[in-house]
Amino acid sequence: MPEQNRILCRELSLLAFNRRVLAQAQDTNVPLLERLRFLCIVSSNLDEFFEVRMAWLKRENKLRPHQLLDNGKTAAETIEAVAKEAQSLIREQYDLFNKVLQPALSRAGIHFYRRHKWTAAQKKWIENYFDNELLPILTPIGLDPSHPFPRPLNKSLNFAVELEGTDAFGRPSGMAIVQAPRILPRVVPMPSEICGGDAGFVFLSSILHAHVGKLFPGMKVKDCHQFRLTRDSDLTVDEEDLKNLRAAIQNELHDREYGDGVRLEVADTCPAHIHDFLLAQFKLTSAELYQVKGPVNLVRLNAVPDLVDRPDLKFPPRNAGRLKALRKNGSVFKLVKQSPILLHHPYQSFDPVVQMIREAAADPDVLAVKMTIYRTGSNSELVRALMKAALAGKQVTVVVELMARFDEANNVNWAKQLEEAGAHVVYGVFGYKVHAKMALVIRREDGVLKRYAHLGTGNYHQGTSRIYTDFGIITADEQITADVNTLFMEITGLGKPGRLNKLYQSPFTLHKMVIDRIKQ
Repeated sequence: MPEQNRILCRELSLLAFNRRVLAQAQDTNVPLLERLRFLCIVSSNLDEFFEVRMAWLKRENKLRPHQLLDNGKTAAETIEAVAKEAQSLIREQYDLFNKVLQPALSRAGIHFYRRHKWTAAQKKWIENYFDNELLPILTPIGLDPSHPFPRPLNKSLNFAVELEGTDAFGRPSGMAIVQAPRILPRVVPMPSEICGGDAGFVFLSSILHAHVGKLFPGMKVKDCHQFRLTRDSDLTVDEEDLKNLRAAIQNELHDREYGDGVRLEVADTCPAHIHDFLLAQFKLTSAELYQVKGPVNLVRLNAVPDLVDRPDLKFPPRNAGRLKALRKNGSVFKLVKQSPILLHHPYQSFDPVVQMIREAAADPDVLAVKMTIYRTGSNSELVRALMKAALAGKQVTVVVELMARFDEANNVNWAKQLEEAGAHVVYGVFGYKVHAKMALVIRREDGVLKRYAHLGTGNYHQGTSRIYTDFGIITADEQITADVNTLFMEITGLGKPGRLNKLYQSPFTLHKMVIDRIKQ
């Protein structure tokens, strides 16, 4: 069998994975508000799927239309198959939301109020909300020769408003565009007293739809249609033109918001002449149109479970286990000298890892700290501990992966702050991602240098360590810590790969080891 026919389509595999996520939202054994969260995760995953994978397929189709991909099909054939599966998945997702989850939430006293069901008190509150919270910050753009079609930001919520009449300057306009600022919530909680004591929410799109006429005084609003454009968001940095990776990434981050369109989402009530007009503006085909039965961005519904105080509809809280031995010893280094610490997150706390770096920053016997950063979040205690260590005069080396997808801005920010604190910051190896999660602490003990290392399968992100299942080990094993030191030397310096004792390294030895273990 030809090799390319033995390889699964990567994009269809990703969509199959998201069907498994959707299955969690369909599972009646899962608490109701958690099912809503899983539904939102599907939408979030699909956003990234279109921004990266579908965008890549479009570029391949443009550059190499006749070349077969690894899956044995051309990019155009793959796009057709993927779009068909994505449309099917999205239909199932909205059917679940409209026919199952919304009615179940309503029975539980959590309502999403649509315009035709607003009571008089709700209408009054919503109008006040529009006047005070929306009207002052919305900027309608009438389309005419002096006002060309605006460039909507990637994944932003927008409205195409059909108009009749002329304005104060005598300008006729058949259409205007209203962009909803990202600072605005897409799902607005209403006071319980106007919801009969239940939890009530109204979609921003419904509020704007009801009162959009106030943005166009003296003109008649014929209709209002929500739309959302997903753009190519994959960062591309050309090595030949590269002088400063961080500066190049910062430029790319700005351009990401205005990449080529890959998907247009509209409500299924949007008439053909409107969505065809929008498709033409974004240079998209009808195959790239996704008509949905409901709000065009289900991701924002993820805020609802946190806004509703209903523990009976959520997973019971779990407190991560803490190491009793660490409480007795008081020091990570003392404990690890006795035996390594194996951590299973999120069932066991991530605190020992944080404590290890904090101790290193404050310990006068620690001479150097080295660490990789892939994802850490915007408020990282670990990075702040590294900065304290550098300010204390220790040798701090941090490998910051600037190409960590959708965390690039965070990592650029941390890189600047670490440099300002005196840390040595490097950006890995161009053309590769430093995806390893490892930290190394070098400490003087009894006149000799002793190394301690942490290795993990997750990220140095305290938030995700409470959600995702990962392993981590803190060890003083001489062979492992020597290997970690060798890896840092390879990443930050130059030279051939060294021979490792216990660790396997990509792209040199890891692949062969995995294949050998599978065969075994």
